Amino acid sequence: MGIFAKPGLDTSWQEFSNCLGVDPDLFFPERGASTREAKDVCRGCVVREDCLEFALQNGEKFGIWGGMSERERRRIRRQRALERAAAAAAAAESA
Repeated sequence: MGIFAKPGLDTSWQEFSNCLGVDPDLFFPERGASTREAKDVCRGCVVREDCLEFALQNGEKFGIWGGMSERERRRIRRQRALERAAAAAAAAESA
């Protein structure tokens, strides 16, 4: 079973990932379980940033993606939303 993506999202990076062939359960730990092993797999991965961006763009809410947990990705999404809102407000003021 492959990863399902929104149409138009590039998934070619997957074939270069460190997690290829690793048990997927490692990246979807039970609530409260350690994420350290999954993050260790991600740490040296050459496509870590692509994986993280994929998860952010695809709205992945569960698991470790790009070496980050759900909570860490929520922080990034929130920060990006604030930055977009600030940019829109600045653009509106200058118009």
